[in-house]
Amino acid sequence: MTSRLSKPEIEALFGRLTEVFGERISSVALALEHHAQDEGYHRAGAPDLVAFPASTEEVAKAIALCAAVRCPVIAWGAGTSLEGNGLASQGGLCLDLSRMTSVIGVQPRDLSATVQAGVRREQLNAELKGTGLYFPIDPGADATLGGMAATRASGTNAVKYGTMRANVLSCTVVMADGRVVRTARRAPKSSAGYDLTALMVGSEGTLGVITELTVRLYPLPEAVVALVCPFETIEGAVQAVIAAIQLGLGAARLEFLDAPMMAALNLYEKTSYAETPTLFVEFHGSPASAPLQAAQFEDFIGGLGGAVAQRATLPEDRTALWKARHNALYAARALRPGARAVITDVCVPISRLADCLLETRADLDASSLTATVVGHVGDGNFHCLILVDPADPAQVAEAEALHEAMARRAIAMDGTCTGEHGVGLGKRDLLVEELGSAISTMAAIKAALDPHDILNPGKILPAASNERRGP
Repeated sequence: MTSRLSKPEIEALFGRLTEVFGERISSVALALEHHAQDEGYHRAGAPDLVAFPASTEEVAKAIALCAAVRCPVIAWGAGTSLEGNGLASQGGLCLDLSRMTSVIGVQPRDLSATVQAGVRREQLNAELKGTGLYFPIDPGADATLGGMAATRASGTNAVKYGTMRANVLSCTVVMADGRVVRTARRAPKSSAGYDLTALMVGSEGTLGVITELTVRLYPLPEAVVALVCPFETIEGAVQAVIAAIQLGLGAARLEFLDAPMMAALNLYEKTSYAETPTLFVEFHGSPASAPLQAAQFEDFIGGLGGAVAQRATLPEDRTALWKARHNALYAARALRPGARAVITDVCVPISRLADCLLETRADLDASSLTATVVGHVGDGNFHCLILVDPADPAQVAEAEALHEAMARRAIAMDGTCTGEHGVGLGKRDLLVEELGSAISTMAAIKAALDPHDILNPGKILPAASNERRGP
């Protein structure tokens, strides 16, 4: 897409920003291209400049300079987004926060930690070794915590620990005019004014740039039991999930993989799993409760066409087991070397999950494309990995049609078009269908906080709501 700024304007801004960043700013094509592609298939052009801030103060100075000339500002974390959330749709300055990697403080007695936005989840958990605590939100990728907050990420542990929405206590945010705002204190709850933390979490950098955040920590479970459970049918697997939740078994993870996904894993991982609908399940608790919950789960899944094929309690065995689930995307891609994956993301009430999964799988089977299904089904969330040749417009169009049908089905079932990947570029129109007149309220908030639409323009809101405002 065309940049908002002319070449002379970009060159002048580059000079002013060099005073802030020194050699940590670039207009070199290779750096710009690196920040023009995430893990998804969307394309939106490249930024005009890329800078690597090390502090909130540098971010604030950069945004103030950009605000003066109406230059777009896009925050960048690890580049693992899937809906074009961090792509430069109108050129501008990309703020790569990957060098903001300080763990500012760990408060073990308060079960919290404060970090810069570029800290990755694996880094934080490494820093927490020896404390008996960990940060459980696991979207699969080793994403930055700032990016996870911006997209309201979740992942495999969400059924027990919730999403980033429930696990961010406060943020330090740079607003569109360069002001620095702290959204809350570290208290575990508050009734003080508007919930600005919740407003920023999930805003995808369109309302402010998160530079620091305080997150909840949890005690490491004393005992963990992981199970691999193949089922005869999709319906049986989903009914097992519903039963586990209704019985209050306290599963931490309830992950679904369909038969084509299991076949792909066997090829990629050189494993010998049954190539049928399968649940990967994990129970956290005490040395007495976790095995008991696993045994109770095993007791009733037989009547639903399921069985326990593998059990793991030792850390190294559980790591190997979950490695397969975390490699699902790479296993799917390996089915068509060179292909990109159109990765869908819907969430429905658990009572409608079986219907949504079955109808979606039927659509995939009727298409000409290779596709697999995986899901965090404990909270009604699942994804399709639809493989396409990105150079073939017909394949991309077919995948997008499948994606839109799946999203509209979820919305019709009182669900959502995105359970965790966010809206970005890919789901703006679907968001309108899902939320209706609420979009105008969102647009009013955006206009109030970012009147010149410089913060990650072109994302979340439909194009008509993202037109350039102001002189």
